[in-house]
Amino acid sequence: MAANQDPDPLEAAVSLVLAARSGMLATVHEGMPHASLVTPGLDRDGQPVLLLSALAAHTRHLRENPACALLVTGEAQSGDAQTSNPQTKPRLSLTGTARAVPAEGLREGYLKRHPYAAQYVDFGDFGFWKITIRTARFIGGFASASNLNTAALQREISARQCR
Repeated sequence: MAANQDPDPLEAAVSLVLAARSGMLATVHEGMPHASLVTPGLDRDGQPVLLLSALAAHTRHLRENPACALLVTGEAQSGDAQTSNPQTKPRLSLTGTARAVPAEGLREGYLKRHPYAAQYVDFGDFGFWKITIRTARFIGGFASASNLNTAALQREISARQCR
């Protein structure tokens, strides 16, 4: 790829979501948005998975209204954190619906990605939630945005996880 050529948005989005260890979950409560820091994992099909406490506001919101968005970000293009423009950070916004799912088939992969969660994964108030992606928008940095084919995104995530 030439130096002045933008990376493939699908490949960049896959790399970003596979590297993400945290993200911002947006939920809706009584018509108002609510944002929370979360630690996403991925299931075998490339869908985001969250380990959430029933005591958390965002979990109560998802029970009332499963519509949500998950934002994950990468590092700014400039190496200097003091002077870099945050708008140069690559980011991926996934919208969809969330539902509680059994831990079977998710626990091991989630703990591999987030080993510290072993401290609380088995607490009675924690459970796994899966986000079924409806839309995906990748922003590669300032003035670089693409809507992605969600099926292609999930296929690529799933394929790369198996490598």
